Amino acid sequence: MSTMRAIQVAKAGGDLELVEREVPQPGSGEVRIRVKACGVCHSDMWAKEGALPITPYPIIPGHEIAGTIDEVGDGVFGSWKAGDEVGVGWFGGACYHCERCRRGDFITCENGKIPGISFDGGYADYVVVPADALARMPAGLSAAEAAPLLCAGVTTFHALRESPARPGDRVAVLGVGGLGHLGIQFAAKMGMEVVAISRGTDKADLAKQLGAHHHIDSEAVDAGQALAELGGATVILATATSGAAASALLPGLAGRGQMIVVGAAEDPLEVPATALIMPAAGVSGHPSGTSQDSEDTLRFSDLTGVRPMIETMPLEKAAEAYDRMMANDARFRMVLTTE
Repeated sequence: MSTMRAIQVAKAGGDLELVEREVPQPGSGEVRIRVKACGVCHSDMWAKEGALPITPYPIIPGHEIAGTIDEVGDGVFGSWKAGDEVGVGWFGGACYHCERCRRGDFITCENGKIPGISFDGGYADYVVVPADALARMPAGLSAAEAAPLLCAGVTTFHALRESPARPGDRVAVLGVGGLGHLGIQFAAKMGMEVVAISRGTDKADLAKQLGAHHHIDSEAVDAGQALAELGGATVILATATSGAAASALLPGLAGRGQMIVVGAAEDPLEVPATALIMPAAGVSGHPSGTSQDSEDTLRFSDLTGVRPMIETMPLEKAAEAYDRMMANDARFRMVLTTE
């Protein structure tokens, strides 16, 4: 077991290439995971294209990792042991000494680690991660199902449970895609009245099947006005990668409502001051969650039947899976499998 398969990017803007690497050894406070599945996330583009200065090259992408602990390094706290089924998401550990960590807000750590972006990730047979990045895996989820829940899942689940919305409140989900199709399910399972918003009617039936009570076609009507006519939303979960589409929904916020932005739009949001002042509304961002939040997401999904819609490909076809993800030619999450 001296070598393994891995998909690496040799330099910023380089290709995803299949290589043979030495199997990494866990250091103090680390564990090695035998990867079973790894989701292909749009944020993997940051590693491939060199969008962040924290990325060392060559880099193995991947931060939606599901597998089995293979070896436990020295100095690992807790009951982690070889054979445990685990997941690792965007949160790859915190420094625990910066101001944000000292305030207990680990996901905004100034020195936070990210699998596949600041250190080698899960596009490989094995990955080494800090033990504090681990989430326990419920028995009812397969590795391929669990993988996207460790980024797209925890982002939408944790955003909703930390939001002002409560069971019975109205929640709008902008976008019925990789994030949105999970946000709709989570909101419905939390007992909220769900309004799905997308361009056209192609995804209207699917949104209803996922649990949405209403669908608004933003191409046919003024979506913000239509949302207001329903009574306004306590929360708008903006998952679509369009600042203009999110901005258009601000008139649909109810009094003291909140728009939570989780989709990384390339164009800016335009927020008229009166849209916030008069209803005492707000706009905020939400950055995934910690390993405990990931574990909570997995458990909630197992208990309630929330599942991502996935397509799987073998590890060797990572480049093809990545291209399909970038072209939106998948419904809705691509997952690489090693077995």
